[in-house]
Amino acid sequence: MTAAEVPSNQVLEHLEVFQAIANANDGNRASGTSGYRGSVDYVVGRLRAAGYAPRVQEFTFPFFQALGPATVSAGGRALPAEDVAVMTYSGSGTVTATVQAVGTTGEPAASTSGCQAEDFAGFVPGNIALLQRGTCSFGTKAAHAQAAGASAVLIFNTGLPGEEDVVAGTLGEPGGVTVPVVGLSHAAGRALLGAGEVTVSTQTVSESRETFNVLAETSTGEPGSTVMVGAHLDSVPEGPGINDNASGSAGILAVAEALADTETVNRVRFAWWGAEELGLLGSRHYVTDLKSNDPGTLETIALYLNFDMIGSPNHGRFVYDGDASAFGPEDGSVPAPPGSAAIEAAFHEHFGSVGLASGETEFSGRSDYGPFIAEGVPSGGLFTGAEGIKTVEQAALFGGRAGIGYDFCYHAACDDLSNIDLRTLDEMTAAASAVVRRFAGSSLEDLEEVGRRMRSAVGAIPAAAVDQGHGPGNAAEDRQAQ
Repeated sequence: MTAAEVPSNQVLEHLEVFQAIANANDGNRASGTSGYRGSVDYVVGRLRAAGYAPRVQEFTFPFFQALGPATVSAGGRALPAEDVAVMTYSGSGTVTATVQAVGTTGEPAASTSGCQAEDFAGFVPGNIALLQRGTCSFGTKAAHAQAAGASAVLIFNTGLPGEEDVVAGTLGEPGGVTVPVVGLSHAAGRALLGAGEVTVSTQTVSESRETFNVLAETSTGEPGSTVMVGAHLDSVPEGPGINDNASGSAGILAVAEALADTETVNRVRFAWWGAEELGLLGSRHYVTDLKSNDPGTLETIALYLNFDMIGSPNHGRFVYDGDASAFGPEDGSVPAPPGSAAIEAAFHEHFGSVGLASGETEFSGRSDYGPFIAEGVPSGGLFTGAEGIKTVEQAALFGGRAGIGYDFCYHAACDDLSNIDLRTLDEMTAAASAVVRRFAGSSLEDLEEVGRRMRSAVGAIPAAAVDQGHGPGNAAEDRQAQ
């Protein structure tokens, strides 16, 4: 099966619509928001127009949004903004009350402060609880404080080496703690010991919300050997997410449209994942649901191809390292199932055939291939770089500027249409189309070589493999729990 051209203006058209949706919906397309729902509706509409019968898979997830910065003030003076951070899933409100330290003197330590209900035996209901980080989770400390009648909770860092700065933590889930909960630096926490009256203010939304995956598959092809292709559809709340990840979403939508009228040997299933930015929640829900309720369908997935950020302005052409030749456990790489090497080789072969250098990126566990790898599904895909810094060697291979990030608008408001390198987007979409079609058109025997985790590579990997640094992030996973 030959690779059909995916018109670059079609991918750009999709990006322009995603940008317009964000513009009309508070500047973002985050899961649980109207901007994300608009993105889902657009993808579903385009798929139906192309002849697919898309399925929208609904699931609930813990939603949190800080509507403004948290503030803490004492004696009429606000603490510096860099010393204050609202805890994820904090309640909302403004409280003025006496601050009361619980189980801490402020000395550097991983403190048990607030870890037991008994710690609050002398606590005055209505006061603001001042606690120190350590030993148990932030959620446990805050829940004990609230049960003791605290009107707000302040948790400051341990003060141990490397733990002096502000605590940016999570309470674990919405609904458990309804009072304001704020993290502080160690210095700010010590400054509030015995400070008397303190005002704490947070503006948050913390609740369970519904969001969606979109799934569509070809009408032809052997359903017992399915090639799965995915990209996350959501942005972070801070911006429209046009590179992260409207680029991947638009790319695979264009590939799906081009493939719609093609006879395939194997079934191809496309997925647009929700809530990736909150910890791969959409792809995890999909895989977990199959494992529990339809394990036979999970077994039919021969391989998974992931496209997360494929238009970075200071790009690299990175292929996931399926044979572990460039990255290993010492680099934090997650082992890829046997068969992943064949996927890597297919992408490198494509780039080589069109005269483009390609490098490698680690399976860091920070994108939607993670749940598939965990179930032994061979995986691969493309990535053009996030917050990592481009090296001199990479600039020589791919162009662009060394010493700065691949995407300097990563997870920021400026991740808009101007943040896309269109030539890179075209190159990566063409590679996605070529490899999707390659596996969609493989004979059953060839596909089983990958699907049954055999180690034979489709072809030799070129010598252009280069370490690219950090992969795409998920804010919920990166935040501290205790």
